[in-house]
Order: sequence, then C-alpha cells, then structure tokens
Amino acid sequence: MAYGFMIGPEGAFGIDAYRWTPLHANADGWVESLALADHAGRWAKTVTRIKGEDVESLDLHGYEPVPEVQGLTDTWWRGKDSLIAVYRGEAVGFDAPQCLESHVYGGLDEWVLHGG
Repeated sequence: MAYGFMIGPEGAFGIDAYRWTPLHANADGWVESLALADHAGRWAKTVTRIKGEDVESLDLHGYEPVPEVQGLTDTWWRGKDSLIAVYRGEAVGFDAPQCLESHVYGGLDEWVLHGG
C-alpha cells in the first residue's frame, strides 16, 4: 500500500500518505464505517461506484450524515432508501482528485438503513 493507517495526536484515525489525513474522528468511527459498508453491501439491491470528479456532482440534498462513522474526510450519508459513502481521504492525502470515490447503495428498506 502507498500509505499506512495511524492514530493522530488528537485521536483521529487516518492515513499517513503524502501527508497525514484524518479519515474519522477516532478508530471507533472507522470500525463503524467498515461495518456499515459490509451491511449495506450485503443488503443493497444496487451498488453504484462513482470515481474522480464525478463524485463532486453527487446531490446530497435530502440526505443526512451518519454520525456513528464520525467522518472527517470519509463520510456516510443516509437517504430515504439509500446510503452513500464518500471517500475523500486518499484524494486529500495524495493531493490526487482522481482518487475520489463514492459508493451508492440503493434499494434499502427501513430496517437496513437504521438496523433492527
């Protein structure tokens, strides 16, 4: 890998790439993000991957942030029947916008969106 994972001086979890880039406010947020990706990927009817500058065109209006992931550069958003993960960490850490990536998990019901 071109970077290592680390805990920063303020407790943030992030990557040490070209420069230090915090992804989540702490390691618990990172673990929540991994768990959410696994859960959403298992139950979504569709998963759409968006890369590079196209990530900037995502319309997050009507979505709410998922606070459990404690996202700083990597964030999650909850909509009516979908979840969106926006991964900016590598793009920021390497100053490489082509590394932007988002996964849109569609066709989720209420149980999958909030747990049960």
